[in-house]
Amino acid sequence: MLARLAARQLRSHPWQLGLAILGIALGVAVAVSIDLANGSALRAFGLATEAVSGRATHQILGGPSGLPDDLYRRLRVDVGARRTAPIVEGDVALWGRGGRSLHLLGIDPFVDNDFRPYLSSSDRRESRARDALSRAADLVGRSGTALIAVSTARELGIEIGRDLAIEVSGRPRTLTLVGLLRPADPASARALDGLLVTDIATAQETLGAVGRLTRIDLIVGDDAPGRALLARIGQALPAGTDLVTAGSQAGATARMILAFQWNLAALSLLALVVGMFLIYQTMTFSVVQRRPLIGSLRALGVTRGEIFALVMSEALVIGVVGTVLGVGLGFGMAQGLLRLVTRTINDLYFVLSVREVVLDPLTLAKSVLLGIGATALAALPPALEATAAPPRVVMSRASLESSARRRAHRAGWLGLLVLAAGGIVLAVPAGIVVGFVGLLVLMVGCALVTPAAALGLLRPLHRVAGAAFGLLGRLATRSIVAALSRTSVAMAALMIAVAAAIGVGVMIASFREAVTAWLEGTLRADVYISAPSLVGSRPDATLDPELVARLAATPGVARASTSRGVVVQSPRGPAQVVALDVDPSRPPRWRFRSGGDAGVWDGDAVIVSEPFANRHGVRASVRLSTDHGERDFRVAGVFYDYGSSAGVVVMSRRTYDGAWNDRRISGLALEAAPGVDVNALVAAVRERAAGGPRLLVRSNRALREASMEIFDRTFAITGVLRTLSLVVAFVGMLAALMSLSLERAREIGVLRALGLTPRQVWGLVTAQTGVIGLLAGVLAVPSGLLLAGVLVFVINRRSFGWTMSIDPSPSILLQGVALSLLAALLAGLYPAWRMATASPADSLRDE
Repeated sequence: MLARLAARQLRSHPWQLGLAILGIALGVAVAVSIDLANGSALRAFGLATEAVSGRATHQILGGPSGLPDDLYRRLRVDVGARRTAPIVEGDVALWGRGGRSLHLLGIDPFVDNDFRPYLSSSDRRESRARDALSRAADLVGRSGTALIAVSTARELGIEIGRDLAIEVSGRPRTLTLVGLLRPADPASARALDGLLVTDIATAQETLGAVGRLTRIDLIVGDDAPGRALLARIGQALPAGTDLVTAGSQAGATARMILAFQWNLAALSLLALVVGMFLIYQTMTFSVVQRRPLIGSLRALGVTRGEIFALVMSEALVIGVVGTVLGVGLGFGMAQGLLRLVTRTINDLYFVLSVREVVLDPLTLAKSVLLGIGATALAALPPALEATAAPPRVVMSRASLESSARRRAHRAGWLGLLVLAAGGIVLAVPAGIVVGFVGLLVLMVGCALVTPAAALGLLRPLHRVAGAAFGLLGRLATRSIVAALSRTSVAMAALMIAVAAAIGVGVMIASFREAVTAWLEGTLRADVYISAPSLVGSRPDATLDPELVARLAATPGVARASTSRGVVVQSPRGPAQVVALDVDPSRPPRWRFRSGGDAGVWDGDAVIVSEPFANRHGVRASVRLSTDHGERDFRVAGVFYDYGSSAGVVVMSRRTYDGAWNDRRISGLALEAAPGVDVNALVAAVRERAAGGPRLLVRSNRALREASMEIFDRTFAITGVLRTLSLVVAFVGMLAALMSLSLERAREIGVLRALGLTPRQVWGLVTAQTGVIGLLAGVLAVPSGLLLAGVLVFVINRRSFGWTMSIDPSPSILLQGVALSLLAALLAGLYPAWRMATASPADSLRDE
């Protein structure tokens, strides 16, 4: 009988049921889509790393110029390290294919089978399976040949025997495909997607590294003979080389990518939290609406346990249906979000090619648990409320609202305590996870304070509304208090979503302001020239020195300076080093957190960026592996930098040339002579560079615009998640107002019978929803500023290592209030129309 009652209740209010299901479905969908996109991107990163590392246990790395060819021979012949494999690798772009990239891996096919056995299976037209010797003959016997994965060949529409046009540092190259890689293992097949395999000589010639190796892979057993071999290898290595465990560099990059994805995951959970408010609100209204029925059932002998099971079973039905829909919707959304996640990773960290979302059973299980668990958690308070009071009190509406006001004040004091607890959690100097826990606690505290704060703001609003609009104005404001058991939850959910929009907006605006000031201090020249790079924050491509000299001599150039960006080893992992050929009288105008640049441009000191100092614990000096062995560089200062979350060490070109045998150039900066038009100088440089490799020649202004474009792309996914959270909050407001329209039908009927016109009813309901939106927006301002402070000073610092000042733009705060007001007014359109057009006789008729 109770089950039939529950089913009849759900069927009689389809809008209420549908909005509740939609709310939990949207919340689950956002969390699922981000989890799937993050998981697919990380899985692709791991597979790409596995494809190039294979079964290697250790790697020998060199400096910026790599390793000499002869070192490999000495290790095998003199030291006796038989299980070694030379590697030359780099990223290349596909010519004319809009930024599509491949990872070129140069190997010695005669020795590589132990390291990467999945590379030994290749196809040709005349044979499905070929042995390693024939494959090696294909690559070694003909110059400019390559193997490619069958999935990549199918995507590019290329066949065996055809030429593949690629681009390296702006120069076109051509490779001929002589075979397809088709491993039997599906995981290996995915790992090989986007991989281009050549022999060592072809890779050296293609990448401009003749006579040099990127690294040497080793397989060494974890036993006494293996440890002895590692000791002999370490003694035989020349200065400037490092013996590291396999995957250490990839591990450092993976940690940075994971920090970025943690931020996305936290933002996605915000939508689920707002969805929980919606479920709580729906179940609360369901209980309130049936209080007379529940009281009658209790009086007839139905036990508290049966009432509790009735409410919770309804919630679980909603949770299961919403979760199933959310998982399906989340998979569809993940396809679009994956492109945004991958693009950001490519801009900041690593060249990554991901084309499909991989369904992870663990992710799906977590999503089901998250959706149903959130529903059960949100429905628990209404279920306990339905069973706690005696039947006589349950049947009284006045007791409900008076207890709601008492609970609002108690919740306000509890919220203040929760806010204090959140501050204590954030003060703990721990990792990013603890930071997000503290942020969640603060958001819960703000939500608990909202009803009491709204009651405080409504007191002066009563008088203002009465003076401005008379009786209807007082009715609009007092009806919010009279229905506080429903309006408070909707207000808190909308406040949280708008506060998140304000907080993230202020954080992004502050970040943009800091980046703009940083670019103004960093970009001192008028024209900047570089070869195309596949990773926006890593200048890995180089320029021809003869071309640099020719461009520096362009008429109209007053000064020319060069830069070199490389990644070197340090005791704490890979470190990015930038060497600048700077005039000591005109250094960059960087802002320093501590120290300065004295002794850098005319001495041997270095400066480090704030992220580098935070990640590596740098104080007085930094130790780097140079071509002459490890060396300590004195740190003159720590400067604010927003170009790389990994951090960077900056030194003069003279200091760099003394430490590394690398004379290559990554970029060229030109200053125009007085009276020379910058645009004319850019045109002259491009004309002088015509016929050579493709170059990026940009003015100071154009480079700033390109940098800000990357900045905007980085935060595009943040804006998407913020919008989705607002959509969930909008659904919550609509559900609350629809519920109120059903419950207030008799009240509106009385008002219509007393003479109110449909237009006045419309104005009354619209005014009520507008006040709710205005209150939520006003309360979201301090909550949003608190959220922005945590994001700037705690989350960003722990995730990426940089700090900045907060820029609480008044326009963002006003936009937040306007957004809240607009969302409430739009959500109230249909309920207002429904109440205004309802028949008074039908509303007043007893059941």
